[in-house]
Amino acid sequence: MAARSFECAPGVPVGEGQPLAVFSGPCVIESLDLCLAIAEEMQGICARVGVGYVFKASFDKANRTSVSSFRGPGLEQGLKILQAVKDRLGCPVVTDLHMPEQAVPVAEVADILQIPAFLSRQTDLLLAAGETGRTVNIKKGQFLAPGDMAAAVAKVRTTGNQKIMVTERGTTFGYHNLVVDMRGLVEMASLGVPVVFDGTHSVQLPGGGGTVSGGQREYICPLVRGAVAVGVDALFLEVHPTPEKALCDGANSLPLAEVESLLQKVRALHELV
Repeated sequence: MAARSFECAPGVPVGEGQPLAVFSGPCVIESLDLCLAIAEEMQGICARVGVGYVFKASFDKANRTSVSSFRGPGLEQGLKILQAVKDRLGCPVVTDLHMPEQAVPVAEVADILQIPAFLSRQTDLLLAAGETGRTVNIKKGQFLAPGDMAAAVAKVRTTGNQKIMVTERGTTFGYHNLVVDMRGLVEMASLGVPVVFDGTHSVQLPGGGGTVSGGQREYICPLVRGAVAVGVDALFLEVHPTPEKALCDGANSLPLAEVESLLQKVRALHELV
């Protein structure tokens, strides 16, 4: 699908003609030990399956439903934990940022800077991320049409940074529900950037749990298989060894024990496509 390809992180090519890439980890940094355990397991799985791997975790979830929800350790401590994962396991990392002033310190650690969906139109944030020279992954806002991502991509390109990816994570449809329109994956690929499919946030039920978001994790695997069959270049998956105990987004996280089987299937689909 993508007209371009590049190395989005050290040792992880993404795009047309490249192996499938996987960005995966817990929704939020809960502890160093948990991050290391998940990253090590995912690193081994992806090596066995033959796909690229980038560890994902957020240092702050600034858009939680409730003010009392767990947000993470914050910028300073969170970056220390992400750096420890890189140092101990040698795997690249991706994390999100919320304010332009976070771009430089985050880029000192993260190989990929991720723009959250709700902030995908924020010009100053997109420019700050692009100016770091790091790969920028822009998550499509739940309120945007696929073609609207052209403007977000164009903003980053004005910085001279061409290492840009866009991520589909579902579109708001009515109340407490998201829908994935597979046509949008094709449309976003026409922008000349690799397309990522977020298989876990796409099954989220925003605010569906009252003070927390709900989720329908039983649909993660079917949607991921469908997106890979359409031809996406990478997958974004939030995983957890015990999703029911996760401090954030457990309802729409994929159990770690189910990851390898899914990736084996979609790798075959990706190669066929």
